[in-house]
This record gives sequence, structure tokens and C-alpha cells, in this order.
Amino acid sequence: MATAAPSAASRIAVVTGASSGIGAATARRLAAAGYRVVLTARRKDRIEALAEEITKAGHQATAYALDVTDRAAVDEFATAFKTIGVLVNNAGGALGADPVATGDPADWRQMYETNVIGTLHLTQALLPKLDASGDGTVVVVSSTAGHGTYEGGAGYVAAKHGAHVLAETLRLEIVGRPVRVIEIAPGMVKTDEFALTRFSGDSEKAEKVYEGVAEPLTADDVADTITWAITRPSHVNVDLLVLRPRAQASNTKVHREL
Repeated sequence: MATAAPSAASRIAVVTGASSGIGAATARRLAAAGYRVVLTARRKDRIEALAEEITKAGHQATAYALDVTDRAAVDEFATAFKTIGVLVNNAGGALGADPVATGDPADWRQMYETNVIGTLHLTQALLPKLDASGDGTVVVVSSTAGHGTYEGGAGYVAAKHGAHVLAETLRLEIVGRPVRVIEIAPGMVKTDEFALTRFSGDSEKAEKVYEGVAEPLTADDVADTITWAITRPSHVNVDLLVLRPRAQASNTKVHREL
């Protein structure tokens, strides 16, 4: 099925966490689909380089350094727009894999702040701009962790459950307004940074996550899915799409060729 070109009134897409992984891949995909992408992340050099890459490819992109957990900064960022068409809440991540008994509360707090409060900040600040477009879309990139628990993942699972509930509740609260709410919940995705960040830079632990899995998802697989959902006709809302590699049947059952 062909994708629908964005209207002039709704062609600006804000992507959070766009400095790497799923966020960067989504920015590239949306730009190629005709959106003027606004890249946000804390790492200014990364998003500026990506904006330059996208622009050289003949598309439109702007970089804006932003910490989604800083509400004052988010509110200031929002003043730059009269209207936007798409908000992709992608900023997030996991820290640690300790059991509940020994998990670090600071890690739990940081995951909640980024995955849930950051999403809340951007959504609250930009919802009026999405409304004003007459055809807005909020995307929450959650995780299969938001739909099922697993040992050693409670902090991340709790945060992603929060993101899932935020999306589900928002959809109920704004029904009748010209804004869709889409949740994309990826399973095992192999990116350059996700597992490495989770294990504090321990590359050996990070690689074990994917050991023996022939084809985990890539960032571009998820970005392709996000872009597909966004570019459906305006009356079509992809409420929730769970995306896993074929080798992963659940959060706790993965086929490994060892």
C-alpha cells in the first residue's frame, strides 16, 4: 500500500532521542516520506550531523538540543511552533538488569523520568500545536517490556508500562479531537547503544543479550514500522503495534542458535 503524503499543515515531525538508534532511523525515514523533521536529543553534535546528512540527501531537517526531562527547556522549545503534525516520543532507555531486591533506585528514577515524564513533557507542550494542525499524530515508542514482565527488568518494565498507560489514557481523553495516538512496542532490537548503555558500557554483557539470535530487529525495522503507522490515512489509528524478530516469541522465550 502506498504511503500518504503529509499535508502542508501537518508536515513538521518532532522526533525525540534522535541522536542514535531508533530515533535517528525514524528521522531519516520521515524525512524521506516528506516531513520536515525536527531532531531533538541532548547530544547536539550528533543531531546536527544527522540534520546535515538529511539535508544533503535533499530533505528538510533541523537540530535542537533538548533534555526531555527539563520542563522549562521543553516549554521554550514548544514556543518555536504554531503547529506541528507529528510528535515521536522516542527518548528513553534502560539502565541495569538487577533484581528488585538489589536494584538501584537512582536507575529506576532516571528511567521513569526519561521514559515517562519526558514523554509527558513533550506531549503536554506540543498537544495544542498538534491540535492546531487539524491532523496530528502522537507516537509513543514503548517496548514489549511495557506489556510483560521479566526477571531483572523490573525498573525498565515499570517505566515502559508507564509509557504504555500514558498513551492508552491519552487516546481515551482526546477522542473526537484531530489527533491520533499510536503506540509502537518493539521487542529485541539490536542497536549500537541500547544494551551497552544498560550495562554501563560493558560490551561483553551487551553482546550476550543478542548471542545466538540470527536476526534481531534493527533500528531501521522499527523506524519503517513507525513511519508506516504515521502515514496511514488520517482516519486510521494504529492503537498498538507489537514488533518482534521472528526468533523472539515473548520477552522470555528467544530462539538462539548456539
